[in-house]
Amino acid sequence: MKKIQMVDLKTQYDHIKDTVNASIQEVLDTTTYINGPQVHTFQKNLEQYLGAKHVIPCANGTDALQIAMMGLGLQPGDEVITADFTFAATVEVIALLQLTPVLVDVEEDTYNISIEAIKKAITPKTKAIVPVHLFGQAANMEAIMALAAEHNLYVIEDNAQAIGADYKYANGSKQKAGVIGHVASTSFFPSKNLGCYGDGGAIFTNDDALAHTLRGIVNHGMYVRYHHDVVGVNSRLDSIQAAVLNAKLPLLDQYNVARREAAAKYSAALSVSDKIITPVIVGDEDSHVFHQYVFRVLDTDRYALMQHLLDKNIPCAIYYPIPLHSQKAYASSRYNEADFPVTNRLVKEVLALPMHTELDDEQIKFITDSVLEFVK
Repeated sequence: MKKIQMVDLKTQYDHIKDTVNASIQEVLDTTTYINGPQVHTFQKNLEQYLGAKHVIPCANGTDALQIAMMGLGLQPGDEVITADFTFAATVEVIALLQLTPVLVDVEEDTYNISIEAIKKAITPKTKAIVPVHLFGQAANMEAIMALAAEHNLYVIEDNAQAIGADYKYANGSKQKAGVIGHVASTSFFPSKNLGCYGDGGAIFTNDDALAHTLRGIVNHGMYVRYHHDVVGVNSRLDSIQAAVLNAKLPLLDQYNVARREAAAKYSAALSVSDKIITPVIVGDEDSHVFHQYVFRVLDTDRYALMQHLLDKNIPCAIYYPIPLHSQKAYASSRYNEADFPVTNRLVKEVLALPMHTELDDEQIKFITDSVLEFVK
């Protein structure tokens, strides 16, 4: 059996080596390393794929979130509601901009932000909601957009883990995650479903005026060289990373299908145990792209299970072990533990198994057999 990797980027690269190498070589031959034609081509290709009017490439996913908030003109002290159960980058940029993060609980089945918790958290100071499409599945965007319209709020989608996922509305229509809110951010970190070979990110919007502002912010606030019209940052996707992304974008749907198929096999095997809760898919199967396969383990020593897997050379991880409201950097007397019952439970139960495009049946069987061997 091939060695099991948490993310097998080497085998994925081996399958696309010629295309990737040729794309990179084109950049080296033209020496257009910053804002070269590859960046503009990728921008257009991604706009077409997503059905987005504007894609603004940038240096990484965290920058994308920060720039999106800067573009909306949020002011220090404005409250921004987001999920307590996610990676710290989401709340990090809120704090960096001197906005007030308001962390709320998540839904037990999807792990995504709770609509009821959002409703309770809205105050006259609330200016935006940041739903995180966690582990590859879109949050309940129809309900979130309705709340935002009712209270005149911005919606900033954190789409770093769900690029390519389809969101299904109540009427049966579908839209790609990341083009539903007022603006969205994504990451092209190498392990993402669409990953480059370094850092990279992008912002999406269908708002022409906002897109214009964002394009200035990513480039030092310039629209004309040495004319700084807005306060900006230096956050540009370099041409080599765009070349890699151009090579991989046509394969994104294929990659997401492979992830879904692996997830279905995981769930079919693990669901025989009443101590395991497998991931829930809301809507059609294409609504989840399984950036991670995260299940819950009940009445079991999770850390002992992890060690059991590691002893068998099966990598695994906890996403995420500590709620954001309990992190030293973001703890606040504003938070009441009673407001986070789901998050506080999930951080004690979740476990992630290897998830990538190259998993094979032999590996999946070995992994699931090993889990069930421990979880009696």
